[in-house]
Amino acid sequence: MTATPSTTVANFRDLGGTRVAGGRTVRPGLALRSGQLDRLDLASDPAVAALGLRTVIDFRTAAERADHPDVVPQGARMLVADVLADKVNSGRMPAAAQLKDLLADPAVAQRHLGGGKAQALFAETYRSFVSSGSGREAYRTLLTELADEGSGPLLFHCTAGKDRTGWGATVVLSLLGADDETLMTEYLSVNPAVRAAFAPLIEGFTAAGGDPEIALALIGVVPEYLAAALDEVALRYGSMEKYAREGLGVPDATIAALRTRLTT
Repeated sequence: MTATPSTTVANFRDLGGTRVAGGRTVRPGLALRSGQLDRLDLASDPAVAALGLRTVIDFRTAAERADHPDVVPQGARMLVADVLADKVNSGRMPAAAQLKDLLADPAVAQRHLGGGKAQALFAETYRSFVSSGSGREAYRTLLTELADEGSGPLLFHCTAGKDRTGWGATVVLSLLGADDETLMTEYLSVNPAVRAAFAPLIEGFTAAGGDPEIALALIGVVPEYLAAALDEVALRYGSMEKYAREGLGVPDATIAALRTRLTT
C-alpha cells in the first residue's frame, strides 16, 4: 500500500500494491482510505480527481460529520457507517471521536487520560469495533460495498484515518490474505502523516503544559491498539474469516467476490 499524494485530503492512501496470499497483490485504485474529506478540492487535487471515486463510506459520528462535513465528488454515493454510534448513544464519547477537544485543555486531558488511561481507553474502543452492533454493521457495509463491482473506486474514512479506518483496512487486507507483518506494518505506517496533520495541535498542547505521552497516545497508533481488536476477534470468533461470516454476517460468496475483485 502506498500513500497517494493528495494535496487536500489528509492521510490519503491506496490499498493497491499490498502483497497478499499466493503471490497476489491488491489492485490499485479500487480501495482507498483517508482522513475526513472536509477540505477535498478536486480542481486542485488531480491525484484524487483521477481516481474517479464512486462510493464514500464515512465511519464518523454524527457530531464529527456536523462539525466537518465531507465534500463528496460529484456523482459519488455517500454512505454513513457510524462505527461508534453504540458507544456515543450509551453516553460514552470515545477519545477517538474527540481528538481536538481533548488536546485543547491539558488539565482535562491529564485528568481523564494520564497515567496510561489514554492507551487503555483506545484499546477498549478497538475492542468495540469488533463487538458492538454499530461496529459490526459499519464493517459489514465496508466489505459488502468493496465486493460489489457497482461500487466503483471506494474510499472509506474517519476523522484522522487511523483508528476506525485502520481497523477497516486490517479486516480487508486480512481477508485478502495479507500476513500479520504486512497488516501491522500498514497499520503503523500512517503515523507520520497523522502526526504531521495534527502537528499544530500537538505543539499547542505541549506548549501549554500538556504531557507529550498523552498527545502521542491520542494522535498516533501503536501495536497494542490493533492487538486489542485482533484479540477480540480471536476470543469471540477464532479467526478473521469467522468474524466476517458470523460477526459481520458477510456470506462466503461475498468474501469470494471481494478477493476476486480486489486482487490480481
